[in-house]
Amino acid sequence: MGPTESTPAGRSVFHGISETGLRGLVRGGGDGDVVEELLSAERSRRLLLLRALLDRSAEQAIGQAIGHEGERPLSVQDAWDLLERAQARAPGVVDGVLMAPGTGTWLSSALRLLNGAPQGEASVRRTLGHLSALAVAGAAGARIRFALWVPVSEGMVSLPGLGCAVLPGAGGRTAVRVTGDGERLRISGPDGDVVVGPEWERRTPGWRPTRRLTLGRGDAAGSLALEEHDPFRMFSGPTTPSALSDQEAAAWQGAVDEAWDLLRDDPDLTEAMRRGLRSITPVPRGERFRPYSSSSAEAFGAVNASLPDEGAELAATLVHEFQHIKLGALTHLGPLVTRTDKTDEPPRLFHAPWRDDPRPLEGLLQGIYAFFGVTRFWRAHRHVADTAHEPLAHFEFALWRDAVWSTLDSARGHERLTALGNRLLESLAQICAGWLTERLPAEELRLAREATTSHRARWREHHLRPCADVVDEAVRAWRRGESCPPSLRTAPSSLRPDPDACFLDTAAVLARHRLTDPDGPWRDPGTAAVRGAGAVDVLLAGGARSDARRILTDQLLQDDPPVGSWAALGRATADDPERRAAACFLLGSPQWARAVRDTLAAEHGERPEPMALAAWLSRAGQQPRPAA
Repeated sequence: MGPTESTPAGRSVFHGISETGLRGLVRGGGDGDVVEELLSAERSRRLLLLRALLDRSAEQAIGQAIGHEGERPLSVQDAWDLLERAQARAPGVVDGVLMAPGTGTWLSSALRLLNGAPQGEASVRRTLGHLSALAVAGAAGARIRFALWVPVSEGMVSLPGLGCAVLPGAGGRTAVRVTGDGERLRISGPDGDVVVGPEWERRTPGWRPTRRLTLGRGDAAGSLALEEHDPFRMFSGPTTPSALSDQEAAAWQGAVDEAWDLLRDDPDLTEAMRRGLRSITPVPRGERFRPYSSSSAEAFGAVNASLPDEGAELAATLVHEFQHIKLGALTHLGPLVTRTDKTDEPPRLFHAPWRDDPRPLEGLLQGIYAFFGVTRFWRAHRHVADTAHEPLAHFEFALWRDAVWSTLDSARGHERLTALGNRLLESLAQICAGWLTERLPAEELRLAREATTSHRARWREHHLRPCADVVDEAVRAWRRGESCPPSLRTAPSSLRPDPDACFLDTAAVLARHRLTDPDGPWRDPGTAAVRGAGAVDVLLAGGARSDARRILTDQLLQDDPPVGSWAALGRATADDPERRAAACFLLGSPQWARAVRDTLAAEHGERPEPMALAAWLSRAGQQPRPAA
């Protein structure tokens, strides 16, 4: 993929990316100039999608959205005409409206509906009506006169980038009339009008302006929307406007300030973010050390996130999602993965150390790129963190360094990778290999490796199913007192995703609590401080392995033990030299212990002593089962 080249007159320009820009991106970075290249390509793509939407709506004769009695139906053509007028007067303003993240989400949603919904379906018409709101936002910024009907939802009219009008008595309406005189807007409701402008950012009766967050200080400061109003601010579909309190908005600005201070030592990164980040949409706060965040390739520059517990958490979150944003834009220019030729076969799935569920190759690459950026952040931060936060920073670097490396190893050289995909992974692997040699404090390194091992073992116990014939062979050998058959060492396990797998990161979350609050409430399972953490998880996190072994042994001798018990038993016995082989087997192949034990219980009513079974399995092909 090389630089953009000129094309003959009358043909569309093919967008590419410069070699300098591409070199930065495949190394996991990219400065502000690279972001501008990506934005230029995204703008062209968005204009093409908008043109496709207009053409498709015309083909299906969906020129007007639905309207109730007394309302004029929303017109796609009228909205398009107003956008063209606004663009002629103020192209930069209209570009801002069209490049807003919510516009990208709306476009993709509308095109999916047009391509899949029956002609005339009401949901299509309602979605298309959002074009009127975009047109009004553009016309208001361009300071032109107009009149247009726009959609209203639960008495609220959202004008992306400007704010939201709250209209009393309009709860039953689907559309209201908006007029502009070049200075002000009048949004007409059944029980009164809301008048706003020319200072859109000023709060007036019935008007909630879009809040802005500042990135940095001084003349170089940037800003992004604290998005509460855009109905397409969430990536899952239209959402009614909401409102933060002034205290919540101030908390977000404080968190962004703290995060930005932690990132400013990397000027290329902060300049790229200043140009590329467009909005943060707050979502409900999660538990400590399990923040929520998301982004979408269709909504360049948008991050949905929960308010963090501290600045370092938000800094890592912004880095993580900005990596997704960049890679999503790059994949619009050139694929990283080829499509499979065998459409009737399910795609191969992989273990991703940051997910509960198995991931396809495309998703795995997104995760690798995102957590590569997170690892790089913690690598730098651990050298400047204050004394209280330094252990956690060391732990995070160790955890994600190993996670990225192991996942790179599983994906590199895959037959479906394109030349660009191969180049990306090889470049990241070269950098990550250098990180593996960096020294870390022993305790933080041990906790990180134990968390990594726990996630992988629990994932295998949930999602892998051993060959049934070899399981039956092992059951017969056990019952006859013979050695475990050697076929167990080489027989494959098939991947069958378990939809109930959840909280596989429990060991990592508990380790974070241990490092930051050694005697905190996390030590009491009854407090539910860490979701998914039972008594065994808490005991293991606190180092009480013998107590954990006793509970796990009792569980595995009962009916229907929890999935993950065998992996946990491997952790609980890992420090016992006499049981090391059995522990290694359980951490590497817990699915075999689960399958053999469950078959013995279901078909023969036998519930073998867990460590005796694990030791026997670990000696496959070596010696007979020990006498009871």
